[in-house]
Amino acid sequence: MSFLFGRSKDKGPGEAVRRLREHLLKLDQPGARRTAQEEAGKQLRLIRNELAPVPGDENNDNIFAIAQEACALDLFPILAICLPKLDFEARKDSTTILNALLRYNVQNAQICVLYLAGRHQGGHRPDAILTLVNAYNDAETSSNSGQILKEAFKYEPLARIALYDPSFWNFFTYVQGGRFDTSSDAFTTFKELLTRHKVLVAEFLASHYDEFFTQYNALLTSDNYITKRQSIKLLGEILLDRANYNIMTAYVDSPDHLKLCMNLLRDKSKNVQYEAFHVFKVFVANPKKSKPVESLLIKNREQLLRFLPKFHEDRKDDEQFNDEKAFLLKQIEMLGQPPGFPQQI
Repeated sequence: MSFLFGRSKDKGPGEAVRRLREHLLKLDQPGARRTAQEEAGKQLRLIRNELAPVPGDENNDNIFAIAQEACALDLFPILAICLPKLDFEARKDSTTILNALLRYNVQNAQICVLYLAGRHQGGHRPDAILTLVNAYNDAETSSNSGQILKEAFKYEPLARIALYDPSFWNFFTYVQGGRFDTSSDAFTTFKELLTRHKVLVAEFLASHYDEFFTQYNALLTSDNYITKRQSIKLLGEILLDRANYNIMTAYVDSPDHLKLCMNLLRDKSKNVQYEAFHVFKVFVANPKKSKPVESLLIKNREQLLRFLPKFHEDRKDDEQFNDEKAFLLKQIEMLGQPPGFPQQI
């Protein structure tokens, strides 16, 4: 499919991409920024309108020309870098354009995804994805960048770029710092990256286990309530995903992780308590508990047997929750007892 990445001879939509690129490159020239912004905005509107779906129109020649020229002229990384230099409407149009190009399919392939992943003659272009990840440092453009990243992370090759780059670890700062809307959006993107592609994420967590959970556990003790609540809920989703079985067994083997979870059961927030319960039950239900984990549970058995019956008593109508709580109580009562206990009379 090398023809997909050649220069377009089209003088319409493809030409608009070329003109947009020229104006974007002038945004840093002294005295030229205002004019360049205006002209870039015009070309962005033109391209956005060309990409808008027309009911009943099966002719994709214009969209193909835009996608082909965007890849040939490296529009993605240039536009990602220039987002902070554009006005509000131009940033919105840029977001719409890049997302539409990511979704564009020809011959059963997203050609712009292939371009960004480096699966074409011309090399690897991860810089666009990484620029967008680092854009969470800029509150003004983080929402636009986040929207593009969420679309990009639907494709495994692009998610892989973000996961395995050192900039991934910046997410642990983004999700709990700065403005609420920025940190909240960063967490949504973070969650998308960690839950969309099961096999990819399981491989990543296995190869970065210690570093990941050292930083992740810090989120569970964050002073930011939203971060703490979202993090404990996401942890439960990660551990209970079948693809992460080996990760789950490693996590629940640690008494330090169990201590952290039991502390969250007593958090001042009932929402945090409830999400912590769904992680705690994995420790208790594990039939192959490590000796340190089992010893810690036995040490706290009496306290747990007094605590759990009163835990979220207001959820009387939640049958599944109450069944799970009853099961945990039974498991805790049996801790340390020989097989077959209690003996039949």
